[in-house]
Amino acid sequence: MIQAKGYAAQNVHEELKLWKFERRDVDAHDVQIEILYCGVCHTDVAQINNEWFPGLFPMIPGHEIVGRVVKVGDHVQKFKVGDLAGVGTFINSCGICEHCHSGLEVYCENGVIPTYNGVDKYQDGLPTYGGYSNTIVTKEPYALKIPAQLNLAATAPLLCAGITTYSPLKHWKVGKGHKLAVLGLGGLGHMAVKFAVALGAEVTILSTSPHKAADAKKLGAHHFVVASNPEEVEKVKNSFDFIVDTVSADHDFDFYLSFLKLDGIHICLGVPPKGLQIKNTLLTLQLGRKSIVGSAAGGIPETQEMLDFCAAHNITADIELIDIKDIHAAFDRMGKGDVKYRFVIDMATL
Repeated sequence: MIQAKGYAAQNVHEELKLWKFERRDVDAHDVQIEILYCGVCHTDVAQINNEWFPGLFPMIPGHEIVGRVVKVGDHVQKFKVGDLAGVGTFINSCGICEHCHSGLEVYCENGVIPTYNGVDKYQDGLPTYGGYSNTIVTKEPYALKIPAQLNLAATAPLLCAGITTYSPLKHWKVGKGHKLAVLGLGGLGHMAVKFAVALGAEVTILSTSPHKAADAKKLGAHHFVVASNPEEVEKVKNSFDFIVDTVSADHDFDFYLSFLKLDGIHICLGVPPKGLQIKNTLLTLQLGRKSIVGSAAGGIPETQEMLDFCAAHNITADIELIDIKDIHAAFDRMGKGDVKYRFVIDMATL
C-alpha cells in the first residue's frame, strides 16, 4: 500500500484535518499522480454535510485534480512518468454497459464510482478518497491528459465546473445563431459563459446582482439582465433558445421558463436543496413546447475533448489560489458567493 496524507472530515459536519491513510499499490493498468492542485467545489461542502445522502467517513473531498505522473503500471500506454494528468468526478465504472462503451461512463448503468465518498466495487472494494491529498491512484482509462500550455492551477476546475458546462452545450449543439442565457455567475456559470461564447452563441447573464455586470462583460458575455428588474426582464421574455441554470439555491423555475422562446430548453446543472419546485410549469411547457432537462459531467472522451478545446481557445477557470489551511474560510466565502470564481488548493501547502 502507498502511504498518503490528506485533509479529511472524520464525521459529518466536522472540520477537515490532516489525516494519514493508504492508497492501493499501482498495478499493471494504474497511474499514480502526485496532486499539485485541487479545485474546491460546492459538492465538497454538500457531501461533508450529508446534504444529499449519508456520506462515508472519514471523507477526503476533491474531484478537480491535476498533477504529475510519478508511477505507471507495466501495461499503461497513454502516460509516462513526468506527464501532466488529471482526475475528475469519477475514477471507475463497470466498463461493460452500453453507456461505458459509448464513452458516457458518468452515466454507467451499473453505477459510476465517484472520486470520493464512494466504494470502488469494480477494483478493490475500498473507499474512494479525493484530491485534498498528496497523491491518487487510478486506472489508466480514467486519467486525463492535461495540455502543457494551460495554466495548471487554473485547469483544475475544468475537471468538474468545466466539463459540467461544456457537456450540455455540446449535447444540445449550442452554437452560432443561438441565444443562450446563463443563470448564476459563479464557478459553473463563468465557465458556461466562456464556452458558449467560444462556440459562437449570443450569451446573456441572468443575475439578481447588478454589481456583476462588469464581470460578465470581462468574461465575454454580450448582455446582462438584472432578473429582479421588471423592465429588463420584460425585454427578454420569450427570447432565449437555452437557459443554462447553474444555481444551487432554491429559485422560481416558473419565472425563468418565461424567458424561453418556442422549443426553448432549460438545462439544470445546479442542485437546489428543495429540488425542482414548480407550480404552473406543465401548462407553460405545453403552450411553449419547452423542455426542462438535466445533465451531469461528461464521460472521459468528452472531458478530454473539452481539455483540448480549452487549449485551442486559451480557456481556463478564473481562480483564487489558497493554502489548504484556509479551506474552511474558503467554504464560508463560497457559501456567500465571495469568490471569483473558483478556489483552488495549492497542494504543496499540505
